[in-house]
Amino acid sequence: MTRALVLHPDIRTSPDPREADNALAEAVALAHALPGLEVVDSMVVRLPKAHAGKLFGSGKVTELGEAIKAAEIELVLVDGPVTPVQQRNLERAWDVKLLDRTGLILEIFADRARTREGVLQVELAALSYQRTRLVRAWTHLERQRGGLGFVGGPGETQIEADRRAIDTQMVRLRRQLAKVARTRELHRAARRKVPYPIVALVGYTNAGKSTLFNRLTGAEVLAKDMLFATLDPTMRAVTLPTGKDVILSDTVGFISDLPTQLVAAFRATLEEVLEADLIVHVRDIAHLETEEQARNVRDILSDLGVGAETPLVELWNKADLLPDEQRTALETRASARADIYLGSAITGQGLEGLFAAMTAQLDDVRHRAEITLGFAEGRARAWLYAQALVEHEVELAEGYCLHVYWTDRQRDQFASLRKSG
Repeated sequence: MTRALVLHPDIRTSPDPREADNALAEAVALAHALPGLEVVDSMVVRLPKAHAGKLFGSGKVTELGEAIKAAEIELVLVDGPVTPVQQRNLERAWDVKLLDRTGLILEIFADRARTREGVLQVELAALSYQRTRLVRAWTHLERQRGGLGFVGGPGETQIEADRRAIDTQMVRLRRQLAKVARTRELHRAARRKVPYPIVALVGYTNAGKSTLFNRLTGAEVLAKDMLFATLDPTMRAVTLPTGKDVILSDTVGFISDLPTQLVAAFRATLEEVLEADLIVHVRDIAHLETEEQARNVRDILSDLGVGAETPLVELWNKADLLPDEQRTALETRASARADIYLGSAITGQGLEGLFAAMTAQLDDVRHRAEITLGFAEGRARAWLYAQALVEHEVELAEGYCLHVYWTDRQRDQFASLRKSG
């Protein structure tokens, strides 16, 4: 086990709205999510400002160094951004390995990735992160001589060679991910032909999405009291207790200050949310910073391009962990809204209302329409009959006139099929 120290720099000039002790608790939970680490100690370090060279002031660096040596710390985790120069200087001063928040989350994702796409995405994000470390941290390296003897001009620096190797590898990974993305799009196209609506579970990491997913599907997706217990998205066809058939998608959990490299790398995975007919935002209502977590989720959904036109309901989860008085007050608040439900995915308490609301949202109103198809559009005509949407058909000189009775979703699926065909 690697002995680790977790530090949360509480910088007075930082715009971070999180309370320092809660932010430290989340950082410790992140450290526990990485196998092989023993968190020996954790502390909030209050700073008037970040110092350019070592992040902390010289006195604090010395003080922390003595504590690190006394506790035989091998790894320091800093809950925040650390520049390459700061990382190098602190590692030299303390004689330990140091990871910032981005590096730690990348390590966790690398450990959790199981699917081919997940592994590729994490590798691409890690290379993007390492590239910035190379460029700025290794500028002290000497230039190598090129050519023979003293005739040749100056060769490329070692850092330039490393950066070129990383760029080559990133191009290769992007090509492989493009293939995976095409395969994913084929899967989406196949699902569009299935008349089942898609429900995406989203939420802050450890909010209980996988527990709810397992309760509905009977699947055995890893569900633990741990950050990022689920990384790769999982989809299952399921019948809700109300009898409604849906496809349920469990997505990777969100987190505040999610590294930009990971947001970019996992965009393809998170785009499953864009295909959803309904989004269920699962919130850990018992968490001290549940409002801040909800804001982070909404911001990421907005960044992904999820608009107000996509229906969304909230499950205020983990109600079983609340004191009676607080639970009663939240029940009153939730009952005043048609899109909020208080319950517990682990006990099943309060989920009936959520399932009824999901069914009501997904039961589209049907309307009648008249379509004219040419004789060559046999595939589109066959699809309409396979979906049992045709009420009446008249054969014309140039094709068919069909009277259909369908939902807006089925109309859009038909338009997509006709366009591709």
